[in-house]
Amino acid sequence: MDDEQTPVPREREQPSAPQGEEREERGEQAQEPRPGPSPEQPPAPERPPLLRRLFLSRTALAVTAAGLVGALLGAGAVAWRTDTLPLLGPAPCWDSLSDRTMSDLFGDRRTKTEEQSLHANPRGWEASYGQCRITSYKDDNPRRQVTLRVHQLDGLRGTDAHEWPQEFLAGGMVSLGDGLPGMTSSSRAWLALPQSCTGRDKFTGPTVVDIGMGLAGLDDGSEYDRRDRAALTRAVVEATNGVIREFGCSGTYRIPRALPALVDRQDTKPHAFCGVKGLTVPAAYRKDLSRTRVSDDAGPARICEANGGYEPIVRMTTVTDPALTEIFSRGARKAGLPVKGSKGVGRLDGSRAVYRASCQTGPVIFMVEQLEQPTGEGFDLTRELLPGYVAAEAERIGCGPEKVTLPSA
Repeated sequence: MDDEQTPVPREREQPSAPQGEEREERGEQAQEPRPGPSPEQPPAPERPPLLRRLFLSRTALAVTAAGLVGALLGAGAVAWRTDTLPLLGPAPCWDSLSDRTMSDLFGDRRTKTEEQSLHANPRGWEASYGQCRITSYKDDNPRRQVTLRVHQLDGLRGTDAHEWPQEFLAGGMVSLGDGLPGMTSSSRAWLALPQSCTGRDKFTGPTVVDIGMGLAGLDDGSEYDRRDRAALTRAVVEATNGVIREFGCSGTYRIPRALPALVDRQDTKPHAFCGVKGLTVPAAYRKDLSRTRVSDDAGPARICEANGGYEPIVRMTTVTDPALTEIFSRGARKAGLPVKGSKGVGRLDGSRAVYRASCQTGPVIFMVEQLEQPTGEGFDLTRELLPGYVAAEAERIGCGPEKVTLPSA
């Protein structure tokens, strides 16, 4: 079978922004979305500025081009040749990102956009549609880079069960709220496309638009984080609406009216570990797990990270969104030693334990990961924490009582 190449990115330059870290991420491609009923249709998003609307009109472009040439020659021909005016051409990333969002992300620095058209990968087994990358420059030096990807999360082979959750289901994430199926932080955000637009097969997760800026998890609760989170949130919603249009579906998502507070690190409560009543930290680990960071519990997942310094040692995740639980299907059934439970099944695989329970609301994933080695010796945090975590969390979300039995050591 011939390997067909990803469509050549379209490059475009325009003004852009503040300092930030670079990050390059590859875009993959997947199955064609199936048309279906439209998503909920709230009020239409804000309209683009008048001058942009005029330039997006072919008639207006033809009428005004001659006049613009004269004006540009007077203002400086370089701007015309390098396409640095934001008025010219469609908005970045599938004609979706507004001037306000670009300004919030990049300020007034020059930007270059590399954009792939959204097509399914012809090979069929790589469930990815394309990506858009925007880099800002100070003089000729890159300063900040934002990457948007459109892809379907995989559960059949488990390819999205590890790296994607590390970035997009981390302790600093909060729910988007307002019924939006996604999460956000100051460095990462994601939003699922409506299943009525994309369809979904068994063992596949949702098709998502995700956005990354700089290194994941480098947030300290500052006002800069608050502004970056607001900008990423607006960008991921606008981009998702653009993708919905590109896929031929109708309806739009609203920009969230308000986001939960930034996630801060707190002292661990030994008998309410990660804010879960009845979940106890084993005495031997209390020094190593003295600080916790817990996302809000109103979204698709609730995440708790615990440590004694900055890097998390343990991450415990509860995924309640039925579509999102599918990306952990293989981990709950295939890898490692079997874990038995009263309402589900799971697996224990070294530093990771995944348990899938059948609750009244649908499947729920309970996952415990040991990310770093604590200072002590001879203990296994996943084995120590999983039974108590499943029992206490199941009770908290109304899925209890739930009891798991670990395999023999």
